[in-house]
Amino acid sequence: MNKAYKYRLYPNQEQTVLINKTFGCVRFVYNQMLANRKAIYEQYKEDKEALKQQKQSLPADYKKEFTWLKEVDSLALANAQLNLNKAYNNFFRDKAVGFPKFKSKHHDRKSYTTNNQKGTIRLIDHKTIRLPKLKDVRINLHKPLPQDVVIKSATLSQTPTGKYYIAILVEFDTDIKPITPTLETTLGLDYSSKSLYVDSEANSADYPRFYRKAEAKLKKAQRKLSKRKKGSKNRDKQRRKVAKLHEKVANQRKDFLHKLSRQITNAYDAVVIEDLNMRGMAQCLHLAKSTNDNGFGMLKTFLAYKLAEQGKRLVTIDKWFPSSKLCRFCRTANSELMLADRVWTCSCGKVLERDINAAINIKNEGCRMLGIA
Repeated sequence: MNKAYKYRLYPNQEQTVLINKTFGCVRFVYNQMLANRKAIYEQYKEDKEALKQQKQSLPADYKKEFTWLKEVDSLALANAQLNLNKAYNNFFRDKAVGFPKFKSKHHDRKSYTTNNQKGTIRLIDHKTIRLPKLKDVRINLHKPLPQDVVIKSATLSQTPTGKYYIAILVEFDTDIKPITPTLETTLGLDYSSKSLYVDSEANSADYPRFYRKAEAKLKKAQRKLSKRKKGSKNRDKQRRKVAKLHEKVANQRKDFLHKLSRQITNAYDAVVIEDLNMRGMAQCLHLAKSTNDNGFGMLKTFLAYKLAEQGKRLVTIDKWFPSSKLCRFCRTANSELMLADRVWTCSCGKVLERDINAAINIKNEGCRMLGIA
């Protein structure tokens, strides 16, 4: 199994300068290779055979002209090329992904990835990690790595508040035995914009709405930021204050979803959810603030890997499955049901609460896909 563990880094002043240089060099090489590919495409787009035969530029090609690229980790530059190739493949696989864009110094996430080659990345003790070019860096190892792991790579990143983190990708052997779920150990989750979800046992998550609670402070801080002069030190100070508020909300949300997903994983052997397009829902239903605040997509990601680690299942059903409009008793679909109808009466005479009925229908559909009677 491959798994990444994220820790806080505390580099000294010299290491901080080199990390920031690496961020810039990776961004520079990525943009140069993207510009080269665009130029080749514009020149040979009419001749596909000639286009395929053109040689793409490599990070090493720029080191002769820009000698300062030799100061940073060469593997970080090589991974920038791999990221560009992945972006191109994603675009040609699905045009909706969008064509690769140039990276910005001010708007894009600052990070780079380096690989472990014969122990170039290793833990010295519980407070120090050895990294290429950086040598020994202080680390807060709040959670130990599993026994007998092989470190594959490490990704260093910087948050908008100026904090440094490292994500260590490790590979280790695991003996996970799949668990066969039953009707009693299967849970259905129906998305709820108000409370995150309602499950098939009529319980709701009661999401605390962290962004809504911090909205007044954010509004005041962002108003001050808008009045600061661009490029000034006061603007940078205020930008960090705004970033800290956003970071706190994000950490609160992540902490809540981690604990919630762990409780669900420990209690059930299978979880069934709908394959919803959260971005589309936020745009078309005018629910962007609530949809982006509760983090249902993040909850789905957490459930997926936590369940897989225990040999359990996360079942995703089709988003067009009529979970809300289908009566769970007589299986009759109410095509006239509107989004505002929270309680409705079926033709069979049963009074149904919309979210609970949908969650039970989702669970039943997941049981059918799993072969549970």
